[in-house]
Amino acid sequence: MKIKFNYLPFVVGMLSVINVSAQENKSGSVWPETKNVSKPWARWWWMGNAVDKPNIKSSLIDFEKVGIGGVEITPIYGVKGQENNFIDYLSPKYMEMLGYTVKIADSLGLQVDMVLGTGWPYGGPQVTLPHAATKLVVEKYEVKKNEQFNKEIKADPAKEKVPAQLLSVSAYGADGSYTDLTSLLKGNVLNWKAKKADYTLYAVFAGKTGQQVKRAAPGGKGYTLDHYSEEALNAYVVPFDKALVGFEGKLRAIFNDSYEVYGTDFTPLFLQEFEKRRGYDLKKYLPQLLSKEDSEMGNRVKSDYRETISDLLLHKFDLPWTKWANAKNYKTKLQAHGSPGNLIDLYASSDIPECETFGSMPYDIPGFRREKEDIREGDADPVMLKFSSSAAHISGKPLTSSESFTWLRDHFKTALSQCKPEVEDLMLNGINHVFLHGSTYSPKEAQWPGWKFYASVNFNATNSIWEDASGLFNYIANCQSMLQAGKPDNETLLYYPIYDTWAKSLEGNLFFQFKIHSLKEWLHGTSFYETTKKLMANGYGVDFISDAFIAQAKVENGILVLPGGKYKSLVVPNCDKMPLATLEKLIELKKSGASIIFEGLPESVPGLKDYEVQNTKLTTLLSDNKSIVTPVNDLFKALQSANIQSEDLVKTGLKFIKRDINGEKIYYLVNHTPKTIEGFIPLAIANKEVLILDPLNRNVGNAIVKKEGQTTLVKLRIESGKSLILKTESTASEKPWNYYQNASEPIVLKGDWKLTFEKGGPTLPAPAKVSSLESWTKISPETEAFSGTALYTLQFDAPKVAADNWQLNLGDVRESAKIWLNGAYIGDAWSVPFTINLGKLKKGKNELKVQVTNLSANRVIDMEKKGQEWKIFYEINMVDKDYNKFDATKWKPMPSGLLGPVTITPLKNETK
Repeated sequence: MKIKFNYLPFVVGMLSVINVSAQENKSGSVWPETKNVSKPWARWWWMGNAVDKPNIKSSLIDFEKVGIGGVEITPIYGVKGQENNFIDYLSPKYMEMLGYTVKIADSLGLQVDMVLGTGWPYGGPQVTLPHAATKLVVEKYEVKKNEQFNKEIKADPAKEKVPAQLLSVSAYGADGSYTDLTSLLKGNVLNWKAKKADYTLYAVFAGKTGQQVKRAAPGGKGYTLDHYSEEALNAYVVPFDKALVGFEGKLRAIFNDSYEVYGTDFTPLFLQEFEKRRGYDLKKYLPQLLSKEDSEMGNRVKSDYRETISDLLLHKFDLPWTKWANAKNYKTKLQAHGSPGNLIDLYASSDIPECETFGSMPYDIPGFRREKEDIREGDADPVMLKFSSSAAHISGKPLTSSESFTWLRDHFKTALSQCKPEVEDLMLNGINHVFLHGSTYSPKEAQWPGWKFYASVNFNATNSIWEDASGLFNYIANCQSMLQAGKPDNETLLYYPIYDTWAKSLEGNLFFQFKIHSLKEWLHGTSFYETTKKLMANGYGVDFISDAFIAQAKVENGILVLPGGKYKSLVVPNCDKMPLATLEKLIELKKSGASIIFEGLPESVPGLKDYEVQNTKLTTLLSDNKSIVTPVNDLFKALQSANIQSEDLVKTGLKFIKRDINGEKIYYLVNHTPKTIEGFIPLAIANKEVLILDPLNRNVGNAIVKKEGQTTLVKLRIESGKSLILKTESTASEKPWNYYQNASEPIVLKGDWKLTFEKGGPTLPAPAKVSSLESWTKISPETEAFSGTALYTLQFDAPKVAADNWQLNLGDVRESAKIWLNGAYIGDAWSVPFTINLGKLKKGKNELKVQVTNLSANRVIDMEKKGQEWKIFYEINMVDKDYNKFDATKWKPMPSGLLGPVTITPLKNETK
């Protein structure tokens, strides 16, 4: 079945832009140069830092050969039995290995990033207690009227294993009075009499979370760093200032992983910073701050507290961190998600904002497998992904990266075909610098399956999928080379009202993290989320904007200008809280000619200080400007009035993102629907010729187009699971795209297939002859245990049917294939649908060879059933997708090989 999209009143016939043979529609000039930054990179786990020069070199050569552009080194815990080879982090030997890595990488055209520490989050042996992650500790004492209070004030030792630093003591009277008693302290002893009323004393301590670096490598153990203190950061980087001398500009970037600094809601100077930033003494409102009650005053104080945490993380850590790195000619790469702050501003503080996906998402592509027993439910929500790319777009950062494929499937069970739609959704939402998660350094002499990080997926040469991984990596590189070209072309900004979250009681939790794993708590169901989904579903490109970036906005000829680009409109979703300064700036921008569209108006300012006075000002401001801030009834009409044309191609079911290159547009189109989409697809750009580029095989040709007013219609056919890139131009520059139509029904290839096992293990099974295609695991116990590559060979007679080309459909492939016809290499098939065009057949006998590689799971099952131990790693060792003990003996053998049916279909070229 197919989706027919008749944008104009005519019927479009069967068209085909399926893969064409290697000789057709090739152009070396149209595709941008594939640079190392265009290729996927890999997070490279160094287990115990037990690395040596020969294996570093061979590993980097493996990366380069398969199409990886760079590595990001993260040292972690070690391998049992390798203790004598452990290298302490930042030791002279470690720096020698790092220097050698950079040297070899450079010789291969690769680049190197590194984590500023081991494991995660930032921390280590140089972190002293005063600079360790800190939490707010409060002890309460009840004092009756006229009672003498004379005792040492200390935190409960049963709760605080690390001694907490006493900062202040305040008295709160039953009559509403407040008294700061801190000056009366002698050491930690307070001697004070409650003369006027009953009092509650609140003692504020800077306590320590005690969190240690997770998954630390040798030489990297220690406390997690205080992320709200520039003093702590400056002390933390001292060892790196010394160790990295001579590396300036040789390392590409410094990386900081997702914010997993648990329970840290304080810093020793928090009270002073709060008063400076919020304009009042927090100690006066400790009862309201610490109350679990959902009250207006308590929520306003909590909002101010959470905003202060965000400010400190941004201004005392993230921005100084980037400044430190840039001074040494390094870029920074930051995963801001999980932070207790405004993700837009935090992501934008780095040179390369980085998002993350975790688990497996569903797709309706026929043949796409997502077995429930092998997956974790994913959280790659497009709206969440756009926080990082929006930050990059509005701040002018050309790259947005992603930690990709984390726990996509259980260990040894991830196929290349299962990676493709997941990475497409990343690129569709603005990511253009993909990082694999990950690849574990494993020496050649290590027993198969080599050293493994506890989280899947492991992309390295010991994994059988490496055989055809270049297909996936080249596809990513082809897409990213286009998606890194030009500039973002989203025309609409959407205000992110973070104060609506900060201003909630949140069950009294002062430390609220904006995590990818808890979107229901802060994103799903909000007006912001619904408006984003509505804009995307109706073909509008949108970026998010924060209060801080609104403050930077200017207007030129009715266009909003930000550090990173220009926009035609800014939409304000329904929100309750908005700072007065933000509303004032929005009105100023609108009066200057910008299109500011209100879906609703704020009810109140956030925070406590002078909020009643500010609310009066807000009400007056809205009233005085009623004519220009009236909420719209129809958002899309308002956008049309701002001269923003929606991309109606989304009505077909296609997903898209576009870029602008000097007025020409690049469209990346993906079909994740269950059906073929074909017809004349509309582009919201007038009077253009259009190039079609296939990122699977780099085929290029000019499309048949129709030009209708402000729309260019492009003749396309995109099968489910396929993607194309379109590039507009004023004059056709290439030969026509080959449009194929099926000349007849598919023809099943029958006969005896010769099956030869070529490489893999634990042993190579004997050759076999199969007349009916089914899993090779059914042939013998040896084939059931086998993981690796086998060759299928078939002799067949060419059908007596006229054809301009022949399409081969391999049917169900487990898991990837290379194809030869009559001795000539045709190409690879690693993604759904497993089709490729063969070109012409010879008259009479033809020989088809299909080299198929399966997953590593069956060999692991065999190893574990035989009691062969390979899980020899410290700390977490190996776990399954649910973080339970890894046990492959419970697995069933995974179908392997060419399952078919294998068909060939004659094609007629409709371009003629």
